[in-house]
Amino acid sequence: MADESIPRRRFLQGAGAAATALSTTLTAEAQPAPAAERAAAPQAGNEPLLTLTATEAAFLGAAYDTIIPADPLSPSGTDCGLVNYIDRQLAGAWGNGARFYRGGPFIPGKPEQGYQLSLTPREFFAAGIKAANEWSRKTYGKEFDRLSPADREAALKTMEAGKAEFADIGGKQFFEALLQSAMEGFFADPIYGGNRDKVSWRMIGYPGLPAAYADKALEYRGKKVVIEPKSIADFS
Repeated sequence: MADESIPRRRFLQGAGAAATALSTTLTAEAQPAPAAERAAAPQAGNEPLLTLTATEAAFLGAAYDTIIPADPLSPSGTDCGLVNYIDRQLAGAWGNGARFYRGGPFIPGKPEQGYQLSLTPREFFAAGIKAANEWSRKTYGKEFDRLSPADREAALKTMEAGKAEFADIGGKQFFEALLQSAMEGFFADPIYGGNRDKVSWRMIGYPGLPAAYADKALEYRGKKVVIEPKSIADFS
């Protein structure tokens, strides 16, 4: 049975296949640490936003902190830089639909066919956040980032279940994109804006660029890796 003392796991238990993968990763190597040993929040910094509006950033920050709240395992999603991570992604080539086929016709696809919309990822996130806030106002009387933590969790679960009625796009599809971005930002190399101060790598014992540690493979075989992790920036 999952440890109910960690709020993150209560949310992720019902968050579908992708969330199950995230929950498994979080618990594979790490165990709750004593209060005195809990991970300190990394320095947030004042990185300016490249494309997100204040409303969009507020929504994403609230969503990421619901998916990854501060707990014995790590600081919160926003303290780990997830908003900066997705902001950079949406402001770049991927966010603008580079290498996406966008000539149509666009017809409903199956989940295994991947992304099938005419919107760029930047347009999709903008439409999803707008629709989510509209649904939140209709359902709870206020926008998502102004909800209580319990209501935010309930709202995300409703989206994940496909029961949130969004205009133009699917609430479930938006939730899955949101969750995917949270996982990417939390575990990606810090050079991309998330995983600030390598907090998630330290949490699971991941040393960073694997090719740099080939000589230690035998030393750590079957053991927890305790090497200080290295990112791309550390070798630049």
